[in-house]
Amino acid sequence: MGVPRERGFRTDIQALRAVAVMVVVVNHLRPSALTGGYVGVDVFFVISGFLITSHLDREILRTGRVRLGRFYARRVRRLLPAALLVLVVSLIAAYFLLPYLRWKTNAHEALASALYVENWLLAVNSVDYSAFTAVASLAQHYWSLSVEEQFYLCWPLLLLLLFKVRRRRAQVVGITAIGLASLAFCVFFTEVSKSQAYFVTPTRVWEFALGALIALGGTRLVLPRVTAGLAAFAGLAMICGAAALFDHSTPFPGYAALLPTVGTGLVILAGNGGERQWHTALSASAPVQFLGGISYSLYLWHWPLVVLAPFALADTLDKGALRGFHQVGILVVAIVLAWLSKVLVEDRGIALGAKLRTGANFAAMVAGMAAVALVAGLLVWTYDRHVTQASEERRVEPTHCAGAAAMAAGCENPYGPARLPIGVDDAPWRAGLGVCDYKRILPTDGETATTAVCDFSGPTPDPTVVWLVGDSHAEQWLGALLPIARAQKWKLMLGRLGGCPFAKIPYVGFEGGDDRRFAEGCMQWVDDINGLIRADRPERVFVSFYARRQLAHDKRNLSQVDYYREGTAPFWREWTGFGAKVHVLADPPLNGAVRAPDCVALNPRDPLTCAVDRADAQPADPLTEVARTTPDPDVSLIDTTDSFCDPTKCYAVIGGVPVYYDANHISLPFGRSLSPVVAARLGLSTD
Repeated sequence: MGVPRERGFRTDIQALRAVAVMVVVVNHLRPSALTGGYVGVDVFFVISGFLITSHLDREILRTGRVRLGRFYARRVRRLLPAALLVLVVSLIAAYFLLPYLRWKTNAHEALASALYVENWLLAVNSVDYSAFTAVASLAQHYWSLSVEEQFYLCWPLLLLLLFKVRRRRAQVVGITAIGLASLAFCVFFTEVSKSQAYFVTPTRVWEFALGALIALGGTRLVLPRVTAGLAAFAGLAMICGAAALFDHSTPFPGYAALLPTVGTGLVILAGNGGERQWHTALSASAPVQFLGGISYSLYLWHWPLVVLAPFALADTLDKGALRGFHQVGILVVAIVLAWLSKVLVEDRGIALGAKLRTGANFAAMVAGMAAVALVAGLLVWTYDRHVTQASEERRVEPTHCAGAAAMAAGCENPYGPARLPIGVDDAPWRAGLGVCDYKRILPTDGETATTAVCDFSGPTPDPTVVWLVGDSHAEQWLGALLPIARAQKWKLMLGRLGGCPFAKIPYVGFEGGDDRRFAEGCMQWVDDINGLIRADRPERVFVSFYARRQLAHDKRNLSQVDYYREGTAPFWREWTGFGAKVHVLADPPLNGAVRAPDCVALNPRDPLTCAVDRADAQPADPLTEVARTTPDPDVSLIDTTDSFCDPTKCYAVIGGVPVYYDANHISLPFGRSLSPVVAARLGLSTD
């Protein structure tokens, strides 16, 4: 078997890099403009599989082995200097620009990125609802680099094993089998857990294998000129079509990933002949080649700039959101930084590293990773100091006009600046700490309990039992309900599962995400919790969940109101049947969907900038509508919208208290300020 002839520099592949990075960047700058721009990452994966396999194939056929130390050292010189530099700069920028609440997460993810395990960290967090609704970190985009590095670590060893078999056909069969197994797992896991499937390495191996198979085909896979032109056109159309038509609801990667990856394979295959093609005038042009040349650094720099820009440009934003000219400016700055990194870091790192021994390259790698770890550790240490200081400041007793009470007449400047910024102690799920006993009552509970007991009944042999059920939007009401429970000596039971509506519906998933495994587990959890409620026969059941973002759908194609009416009626009927009062807590006005989640942090002196129209902030909610229209007199709706809004506007700071903790949960201090409002609706007292 002869050694494949080494092709010269391929401008078509460089152009593919330019296309891949630009669709990703545009998607991140303006998601609505290119909703499927995330497929650019898949284009990179196929290119990497092709290039690395081509290089290794030639070396193995020429020498019979791969000098693994030299191979990995080349990867270190090529990839790590720029990657580690961006991580260090991002962490330093986080200290100066981001709210301190973001520091710890950014430090952890930067360290995971430096160790190239960021994809696995994100996969673990993707099943945590609170993490799913959290803001993105500065290093989140490193997940794809982590996948690539894991591929680079294992692929040479796999090729060496396969090349022990001398027949090329057996090698192709081996890689094909690995690719098909990965694709099958990708399709299966995307249907079972789409959010995790997006990040884990096994679901992406087939994309590298696709590029590898084209590389192994070598000169055998050269298409006639006309056929090559058609293949290139079809491939580019597939990539661009996926970028334009896919969105967050696409079951991706799954079968859908075949469109951009096969498209990439067709473009690479079309260029194997080395002849000029219909696109060469454009794809080989200086601007396109320039973008392809800086694509790696551009990918590294663009995302931290997107995250940091709102904080650096706070005074020029529109309710905390970037404008068009901001986005253009970010793109220009990212390109400049990428060019500087390419010239001063990437190229010089490669040149300098080539002069060093292999061991010295790895020593430099360890030193760079240690630098990231040091800066990350300092950021976490500083974060902990801020948390301690903020906890001490919050011990001051609130005034009579704090929070929701400021909506009453007589309070001066009810929508003025917050007395204290949002802190870690303001998370609504911290209301039960030290008060409630979080127990894994259900056998289906994993490591995290979905139930809690908040018992204020004392030695009473027959306590008044009350349940609060739903998702995290139910748990956020603990701040309001616990003072009432304490005053009324209730035994308050909590049942909450993040992202899970308490209704028997054909549940699609949170935010329209198609996660069959979670949806099935959610419906089972609802039945299990209802069994506990049935056994307790409580006096009251409070219900709340994020129905506006928890979609139901089946072949009947009913309205969301009809699905939720059908799904809640059996439970409400059963509970009122044994004498319980059912109270539906209307969901608070939206936050992240109508203003930048960081709007208050970006406008600390003028939070009125973050006010939005009431009609936009509190659109129709299927759960609220079902509760409002139910004929059952024992089911009541508790709607506290007037504590968030006046007749025209809804606010992000009220009575010196930030209303929201994150994109869609109220803060604990504001939740506590709602306690008298909820008590009054119940005809009860908090004293």
